[in-house]
Amino acid sequence: MTLQPILNYAHSLMENVINDGDIAIDATCGNGHDTLFLTGLVGEKGYVYSFDIQEQAIIKTRERLKKHQAEERVTLVQDSHAQLAKYISQVHQSQIKGAIFNLGYLPGSDKTVVTTPKETLSSIEQLLSFLQQGGIIVLVIYHGHAGGKQEKDALMEYVASLDQKSFKVLQYSFINQRNTPPFIIAIEKT
Repeated sequence: MTLQPILNYAHSLMENVINDGDIAIDATCGNGHDTLFLTGLVGEKGYVYSFDIQEQAIIKTRERLKKHQAEERVTLVQDSHAQLAKYISQVHQSQIKGAIFNLGYLPGSDKTVVTTPKETLSSIEQLLSFLQQGGIIVLVIYHGHAGGKQEKDALMEYVASLDQKSFKVLQYSFINQRNTPPFIIAIEKT
């Protein structure tokens, strides 16, 4: 067995759950890689909602989607993922099969603009209420920046408190890497 790198494993988890026709969420679109990946999973019949607070992220994601002719199956939202309930249609709220977060800051941009515990926890709680049974939320947690430890600690406390009868929570990390390596928390609704 070969251990998968963090982002590959995050995508493997999503591939195991999201199918053609499903609804998926990219809570932190960044440069658009995960949004594009999700459009491939949901196919022509599915739909993706993609969020970021930074205009630069929305622009880069839009460009990536256009390049791959996938923009018609995506709603891009320049707002906090904590506001996702305002933007996801009522019909789609009950059809969400998966969501992915890359927590931290947008690579190549202002490192002081970061995800925060309050907004991240709010969006996770909303998604858990919308998520279909068997659906998954994958959190890729980058915590080596200012505020990263606080967000990581708040998330760990929250996910550890989830009822094991309703959710399975997995942590995937490499413990012998230096410089606060990212890790994954995956929440499956059972």
